[in-house]
Amino acid sequence: MTHPTTDQPAPRPYGAIVPVLAFAGIVVAVMQTLLVPVIKDLPQLLHTTPSNATWVLTSTLLSGAVATPIMGRLGDLYGKRRMLLTSLAVMVVGALISAVTSTLMPMIVGRTLQGFAMGAIPLGIGLMRDMLPRERLGSAMALMSSSIGVGGGLALPAAALVAQHTNWHALFYGSAGLGALSIVLTLLAVPESPMRAKGSFDLLGALGLSAGLVLLLLPITKGSDWGWSSGTTLGLFGASVAILLLWGVLELRISAPLVDLRTTARREVLLTNLASIMVGVSFYVVSLVLPQLLQLPTATGYGLGQSMVVAGLCVAPLGLTMMFTAPVYARLSARYGPKVTLIIGLLVIALGYGGGLGLMDAAWQTVITSVVLGAGIGLAYSSLPALIVGAVPASETGAANGLNTLMRSIGTSVSSAVIGMVLANTANHVNGLAVPTMHGFRVSFLIATAAVALGLLLALFLPGRRPAARPQLRASSEEDANLERAEEVLRGFRGRVLDAEGAPVARAKVTLIDRRGRQAGATLSAEDGSYTLTVPAEGPYVLAARAAGHAPVASSATHSGDDRPVDLDLSLPGEPVPVAEV
Repeated sequence: MTHPTTDQPAPRPYGAIVPVLAFAGIVVAVMQTLLVPVIKDLPQLLHTTPSNATWVLTSTLLSGAVATPIMGRLGDLYGKRRMLLTSLAVMVVGALISAVTSTLMPMIVGRTLQGFAMGAIPLGIGLMRDMLPRERLGSAMALMSSSIGVGGGLALPAAALVAQHTNWHALFYGSAGLGALSIVLTLLAVPESPMRAKGSFDLLGALGLSAGLVLLLLPITKGSDWGWSSGTTLGLFGASVAILLLWGVLELRISAPLVDLRTTARREVLLTNLASIMVGVSFYVVSLVLPQLLQLPTATGYGLGQSMVVAGLCVAPLGLTMMFTAPVYARLSARYGPKVTLIIGLLVIALGYGGGLGLMDAAWQTVITSVVLGAGIGLAYSSLPALIVGAVPASETGAANGLNTLMRSIGTSVSSAVIGMVLANTANHVNGLAVPTMHGFRVSFLIATAAVALGLLLALFLPGRRPAARPQLRASSEEDANLERAEEVLRGFRGRVLDAEGAPVARAKVTLIDRRGRQAGATLSAEDGSYTLTVPAEGPYVLAARAAGHAPVASSATHSGDDRPVDLDLSLPGEPVPVAEV
């Protein structure tokens, strides 16, 4: 059983938290595409075969997939900031190991440690939920979620520039320096979250999930080399299914699982995670296709003949646009909700890939495709953590977002395997060299469009919410925040925290506790004493309030699960105001 901590956090400035956490997310995401500009040269650089060289990329993917749900759960238990710093420190060590070696095995060890840092992204989202006021949470989580794509997009031109003009080991020294800077900034600007989920770490569950994921992702990433019908590939797929089924049975039987599968099975969480796989597929296709199209020689008749650096610059708008969509997402989500914003993002992605089928004849056309796709992927990525956070208790934020980040990683893995197979099977062979064809590029874009269509279908079945009455014209961010609070409380509790004389109490901590004694939500009251809390499901709850200089108070209340809010004022100190049952 888990229990929330109830210590009142001291007021802190919030200005630096968002950019520092977003910077950490971008730094760890850089690890995923850091070596893309030199991937064709890795066998020569590491004195190994091409098939062995691919482990340098595969190892990062596998460790990142394993780390995200595990680090999320550890953050819920022992502190999200602490685990974030641990993730960054491991990444720095891995980067330094890779920086000083030119042999395969040490490089794989270093790259494995670098991938471990992917757990920083769900940890950052969890910290934002715990520490930021509601009016800033939407855009902040959007930026943090988009950092996966922002880091990957910006790394391409930067890494290409470094690799073209300096020794390739400088890539790792630079990433180690960025990681160290992120650690320092986090220590200076990001406080530890007061939220905790009490209980023990599910070590057996962590081992089972890790084994199942490795056995699943390994044949996905290496299937093209081994053969999709080979005994090794099929055997690993079968073993992964068996282990993940046994892991699921174990998780359902223990009181403090690594992943709460009952929560994960809720319609909103399940459909969001499945849609995340489709978004991950669509994101990685453009990263694989456009750089190759841009760098192919013009003698092919369709290649654009650009240098490695220019190709990276043409694709860079993908990441930049994702970063700049965060405030756009915040306004769209405040007005229409994250479900609608996810649908809009998927439609924009479909438009980008559909239009991109006819925009492959010049470098400037690829820039347009990158901008449109960046806007759509940015909106889609930004919507995912909001949907997850709105459906799980605060004590499970880290683990739930870690699982969601894992779903995106699975999507990129599937995308890499499928698109790699398509491009290989449609390539022309010239003097023993496989040259991708325009037909292969267009088929890849069609596959991305199909993935987006499936994601759109899943998003349409997400639970909606009834929009609150809202003014036709909103002129200030304060009004935006008030509207967002009004919409969020449609399914939850609302009221005011008052002192003994009936005066409002600002910055009182209000905690929502479910029937199992677990924290289901927490917030701080506004300047007028008002608070709002959503509920993950119908049933009885306890609302506890405390503030500096006042005795704590708690009150029981029941929510029927419909879209009507329960009004409940909490009086400090003294007896709570009677509850209006729904």
